[in-house]
Amino acid sequence: MKRVSLEELMGRHPQFTYGQQYEYIGNLIAAGRLKPVKNAKTNGKRPALCLSYWRIEEADTSYRQLEEELKFHLEPFICVEYYLDHLEEYQNDRSFVLMLNEYLKNNRELLEQPESVNERSFEIWNREKFLTKEQGSRILKRCRIDAAFFHMYGTAEPLAYYSNTRETPQNMLVLENKDTFFSMRRFLLDGNTVILGEEIGTLIYGGGKRVVKSFQDFELSVEPYMKAESNNIYYFGDLDYEGIGIYESLRRQCFRNQGQGKRTIVPFVAAYEKMLEKAEQVHKLPETKEQQNRKIAGDFFDYFPKETVARMQEILERNQYIPQEILNMGDY
Repeated sequence: MKRVSLEELMGRHPQFTYGQQYEYIGNLIAAGRLKPVKNAKTNGKRPALCLSYWRIEEADTSYRQLEEELKFHLEPFICVEYYLDHLEEYQNDRSFVLMLNEYLKNNRELLEQPESVNERSFEIWNREKFLTKEQGSRILKRCRIDAAFFHMYGTAEPLAYYSNTRETPQNMLVLENKDTFFSMRRFLLDGNTVILGEEIGTLIYGGGKRVVKSFQDFELSVEPYMKAESNNIYYFGDLDYEGIGIYESLRRQCFRNQGQGKRTIVPFVAAYEKMLEKAEQVHKLPETKEQQNRKIAGDFFDYFPKETVARMQEILERNQYIPQEILNMGDY
């Protein structure tokens, strides 16, 4: 037997939650591979784990059985090269590899139907987060199986929106931040239909960068009247590198490349010009965060007059920005 600490045992599994750590150690003890050191201290948590264990070394016959299982009892689609060279790792991953093997052997026809990542993960391993937050991706890599083989799709946060009308064509406005979405929605609920000179039918809450992923499921997330190609879609966010970058990513990934029919998305020029107007009355604008990604393509500026672009770029070059929240209901 070899003495080993709890810290050493869990060092190879930093992604485990405490509940998974407790289950893992319990399984090793039940299998006769670990034995708590008598009178050793515990970690003080509930349920408690011993801080020291005796590791019971496996006999050569056990390794030969593992080799035989890898060579002759797994589906050919599973590459066993890594595990043959790392039998101790196979011991750790074995139960999950065998569950994958069972699925490929008896349920491969289920792969014909697309499922979300969490649905497929539970279908194979009875753990919905196994592929995204646990050992799943590592095990697939060791088995040399591409995740695309499992016919899965990612899921984004559904688009949150408020429609003042379901008529088409209409103008739809995507907003980066929650406060602006709420204040503009209140403005429309008060009986107004025009915001900064444009009649707005629908407000969409983008929620920062996540709007890009949400819009990739646009056709599945919204009602039919919002899909009309005759609708106009505008974007309004913070006047900073990140806000501009969100717009450019949204335009590039969800409209130009994804082929959203004839639709496009353009900056809500009137709102940005109103921001600049109010900013002239501000004693000092807030400073841009240092870690902010400053790489922008410049497509955003194509929709503004040259003098407006110059004022925007001057603010950015001073490492300052204008938040959407500079505008409120009194400005609309």
